[in-house]
Amino acid sequence: MNEMIKIRGAKEHNLKNINLDIPKNKLVVFTGLSGSGKSTLAFDTLYAEGQRRYIESLSSYARQFLDRVGKPDVDHIEGLTPAIAIDQKSTSKNPRSTVGTITEIYDYLRLLYARIGIQHCPKCDQVVSQMSASDIIDQILKLPNGTKITILSPIVREKKGSFADTLESLANKGFIRAMIDGVMVRLDEEIELSKTKKHTIKAVIDRVVVNEENSARIADDVQKGLYESFGELEIEILNADEIGLESSHIHFSEHNACFNCKISFNTLEPLSFSFNSPKGACPSCDGLGIRFSLDLNKIIDDSLSIEDGAIKVMYGFNKSYYYKFIMAFCEQNDISVKTPYYQLDEDAKRLILYGNAKSIDFLWKSHRIKKHFEGVLKVAYEILKDDKDFSEYMTEKVCESCKGNRLCSDSLAVKVASKSIGDIINMSIENATKFFSNNDRFAHLNPQQTLIATPILKEINERLFFLYDVGLGYISLGRDARTISGGEAQRIRIASQIGSGLSGVMYVLDEPSIGLHERDTLKLIKTLRNLQEKGNTVIVVEHDKKTIEAADYIVDIGPGAGIYGGNVVFNGTYKELLASQTQTAKYLNGQKDINYYQGRKQKQWLSLSGVTINNISNLSVKFPLSNLVGVTGVSGSGKSSLVLKALLPAAEIELNRAKKFQALKGVKIEGLDQLDKVIYLDQSPIGRTPRSNPATYTGVMDEIRALFAATKEAQIRGYKIGRFSFNVKGGRCEKCSGEGEIKVEMHFLPDINVICDVCKGTRYNAQTLEIRYKGKNISEVLAMSADEALEFFAKVPKIYAKLSTICSVGLGYLTLGQSATTLSGGEAQRIKLAKELSRTDTGSTLYILDEPTTGLHFADVDRLTGVLHHLVELGNSVIVIEHNLDVIKNCDYIIDMGPEGGAGGGKVIAKGSPIELAKGYKKSGSHTGKFLALELKIE
Repeated sequence: MNEMIKIRGAKEHNLKNINLDIPKNKLVVFTGLSGSGKSTLAFDTLYAEGQRRYIESLSSYARQFLDRVGKPDVDHIEGLTPAIAIDQKSTSKNPRSTVGTITEIYDYLRLLYARIGIQHCPKCDQVVSQMSASDIIDQILKLPNGTKITILSPIVREKKGSFADTLESLANKGFIRAMIDGVMVRLDEEIELSKTKKHTIKAVIDRVVVNEENSARIADDVQKGLYESFGELEIEILNADEIGLESSHIHFSEHNACFNCKISFNTLEPLSFSFNSPKGACPSCDGLGIRFSLDLNKIIDDSLSIEDGAIKVMYGFNKSYYYKFIMAFCEQNDISVKTPYYQLDEDAKRLILYGNAKSIDFLWKSHRIKKHFEGVLKVAYEILKDDKDFSEYMTEKVCESCKGNRLCSDSLAVKVASKSIGDIINMSIENATKFFSNNDRFAHLNPQQTLIATPILKEINERLFFLYDVGLGYISLGRDARTISGGEAQRIRIASQIGSGLSGVMYVLDEPSIGLHERDTLKLIKTLRNLQEKGNTVIVVEHDKKTIEAADYIVDIGPGAGIYGGNVVFNGTYKELLASQTQTAKYLNGQKDINYYQGRKQKQWLSLSGVTINNISNLSVKFPLSNLVGVTGVSGSGKSSLVLKALLPAAEIELNRAKKFQALKGVKIEGLDQLDKVIYLDQSPIGRTPRSNPATYTGVMDEIRALFAATKEAQIRGYKIGRFSFNVKGGRCEKCSGEGEIKVEMHFLPDINVICDVCKGTRYNAQTLEIRYKGKNISEVLAMSADEALEFFAKVPKIYAKLSTICSVGLGYLTLGQSATTLSGGEAQRIKLAKELSRTDTGSTLYILDEPTTGLHFADVDRLTGVLHHLVELGNSVIVIEHNLDVIKNCDYIIDMGPEGGAGGGKVIAKGSPIELAKGYKKSGSHTGKFLALELKIE
């Protein structure tokens, strides 16, 4: 039996003809500098070949439905097993996806509640009981005398089909009419229904007036209707308005009904708890749990009076008509136009917002206008609806009907062990695990219910336990999948794979420790070991010290990045690695240390108060300025909520006049007068098309084009700067439109990108390429790495300055023309940092970075930490949300959130220098302090 995966001649991307043997059924870590080729070897070679072989084994018919995978550039791979990739690009953008749905736990919850749930009335909370035929008859006869009703028997409800046989059967039984999709039809006429659309069919039992004379007739009708629809009955009240009834439709059921509130309920089924189905979704928000409305803060400045422009959308250039309109309205309704809006009483504000039916008479351009004012909200909507930035004026609010639980009131009233399904999905994974693992909660079930519930509870418990075990105990099942980070999504998939129980599989993971606190990394390693012990090969691309230490086998790629990498510089055990001289080994064995700590003092402060969001309640916190500040804490402790949802929007609105941000209500911020702007550097792509690249994003491309346009030959030919752009006609190759490649569709085979046969991949036409600077044409310059270009343009100050910033953040290995779509999140974030570094520095900027060490090797973290300290030395303020101890120990000041994640967090439990946190961790309960004490060797 082959116990090794043997790779021979791997040359994908920057790999230098690698030959490597990897042991099977072990925990293997690939490490090395960012851009050295780790991911290329793991994902683009090993996993890609595993996928390709699997797809090739299928029929050509089946292959057309699968993603096409090309053959990686490798001579041979032996001993390969089926491969599963667990990367960070798997987060759903669907607003209907939640943690519960993507882990399938919610599917089991729906089944549990449908089978053993106890229906309660959503109005009075009484347990719902069955309604007999006589009860239904009594309820109908209690309607006011003279009530005209149509008695209906629901036969088909929201189902696709033509239902010709059903309609014919009803006619044969003597029924004359039916209600089809809300329309009354005669059954003796020809009826054709679209079989691809959903239909609702109700047999018309009788049309009758409620009175004493018709009581026997109504009783017979009810019996007949219940028989036809297996216990369901509906009545339509034709004169509901005349007799003063609120509802014209009443549903009765022999199955479930509340006698107090005179409400009947449909039979419970799994779809009753699906927010993607009309049967379960909240009708107010269509199962989204949120609603969008105009943001009053964006359309009203309550510090101003109406006269001075409080209603921003009705004041200013081209808005004089609306200004006259609202001024006339206020005058007619005795609303002061000179009083600041916030000082107006609630009645006046309500009139301004919603208007009234009175006609307003006002003069506009010599014309007398007479119309009623519909209120600022409606007028603002009409003004803004065609604005391309309309979404910026909207705010997302929790649905008031379902309180964000997405389901209708009937479904939320069903309970299991005294908890509704809404209560369960709002629990943290940790609390849900405790709830379902407590067997006493389900001791009241009868033998039949126990038989049904046992296998369902087993599946729920297993999945919850695996999620908790990978460090996700702080998130809830109802969490919107769009808010889940790449690291969290990856750990959710790891938990799902453990639950699947597969063996003999090769799992390839991309930095699963991203976003994890040191404490939770230990849980993750235990989970990876669990996956490996099931008989699987687990290959992890990782930089985390503890994960590397726990590995059975380590492959170190290097020695540098980009063209300087692509070689296996070490492969063996952790003990053997420590004895080697690789870059990785030097940081692990202590030969190199990341040490920039300067112990800066805190003099000026930026203070936030009244912060209430997610698990944070009325928090006040101070950030020192002109410092490197680390915001730390276990996953889910509230770091991102504090910095990105409270501090960042307030700073963006006040300093940058940003419209797309919404300030958090109740938050007060002081100290922004000491800053001139805020810059947030996240990990979103720098561009979504291959045309974007480091050169275009940082602006160095403009300088390079200007340099080529200034050459003597270009001036003789009359070439302007636009000639050297591959995005516009003139200088680019028109065969490939400046792409350098042409995509060829291969139908059942993978699409192939072939080098353009005209420009040979250079992107430019022959005439443009004839222009040279120091012997190089513009295509050859774009093919240079930033390090090479830095040397090439050493005597061109503007270009040299921009390139030096790219190199200073550790991206010297990137080629200037490398497609933005091939860059990782960490690389994108550092390019953004390089762009900002190249600007003229004011020394009063607030920089906010969210886990900038994502995807970085120790050497890259070393360089990045130096760059952050350089920014502070210039007088700027830098705030980083971070888990990496090498960055945390070099911060001037730390704000530690916790003590736990979710409901157990949201508080500042420790603050001060790294040494102060390390020394006081026993008293504060700071997990960060505990690991800092170990790192700094403080007892």
